[in-house]
Amino acid sequence: MAIAIVDDTPLNLTLIQALVRKLTPPGTEIVTFSQPLEGLQWCGSNEPDLLIVDYMMPDINGIDFIRTLRKLYPADSVPILMVTAAHEKEVRYESLGAGANDFLTKPIDRHEFDPRVRTMLSLRESHKRLRSWNDDLREAVIRKTADILAREQETVMRLARAAEFRDPETGAHILRMAHYSQLIARRLGLDDELCERILTAAPMHDIGKVGTPDHILLKPARLDDDELEIMRRHPRIGHDILAGSASPMIQMAAEIALTHHEKYDGSGYPDGLAGDAIPLVGRIVAVADVFDALTSPRPYKAAWELERAAAFLREGRGAHFDPACVDAFFDQWDAVLEIRDRFQDE
Repeated sequence: MAIAIVDDTPLNLTLIQALVRKLTPPGTEIVTFSQPLEGLQWCGSNEPDLLIVDYMMPDINGIDFIRTLRKLYPADSVPILMVTAAHEKEVRYESLGAGANDFLTKPIDRHEFDPRVRTMLSLRESHKRLRSWNDDLREAVIRKTADILAREQETVMRLARAAEFRDPETGAHILRMAHYSQLIARRLGLDDELCERILTAAPMHDIGKVGTPDHILLKPARLDDDELEIMRRHPRIGHDILAGSASPMIQMAAEIALTHHEKYDGSGYPDGLAGDAIPLVGRIVAVADVFDALTSPRPYKAAWELERAAAFLREGRGAHFDPACVDAFFDQWDAVLEIRDRFQDE
């Protein structure tokens, strides 16, 4: 516990300090200041448990002292006791308006001083206990939220792995495209929470392929028109699997699943959306997914060289892809290559 006393009269400082000493337990720090600016400086870097301040002082009066202190500590935290002359009624009213919690009149009456100081210290202890409880509760909420998020992330990865068992794409593909997506999102200025959510949700972009027949999904040649029509149902299937969740991350995953095959010029599927009508997360994942799909081997094609895949993205800027997403991707080309090297196909 720390109690600050500010009064330009040494005798008053000695008296108030002695009265406070009798009311507080051993080890209480009682600091006194005859120069109010020194007291204000100390209070600025040391939160007192109680401030007792005189009104009439040089350089700065007690009311201005309180106003300055209240900018640092709200009225429900640090209690302030103002000491004024008995005839200064207007000063007492003004001090309460400035943020004082109570006041005493000179000459100080011990029988009045003791209960008021005890009450203010008791209120301070209650405030500190409440603040500690709030801090503990906040930490508990943070831990619980982190636990829920970890469980969501585990669910996402398990769903994505379930899709892998039926899809020729590899686990490294979903890691690469997810990190590419996060890279683009950060470059576009999305906040950290959204960027992390995209990283977690993007791997479920093709979860709808669990509803695609094997003879189409695993066909080692180009699909005919009828087969292509069936394949193009997977965004809607993926959305239906994920839709309706209370989780913001699963909600984003549903949006990605539905829209990552839309094209910026409106020629994509399943809904033929164009431009900003395509959710931003769908536009982001479209760039990341296509680039990694092009540069990865599939049963029906060999992996493209990086330069050829990069040229494809640039040529599709404004047609297949959102120009801003393409630019964000290439603005971080070194990071793209680092992600590609980090998550290699087994």
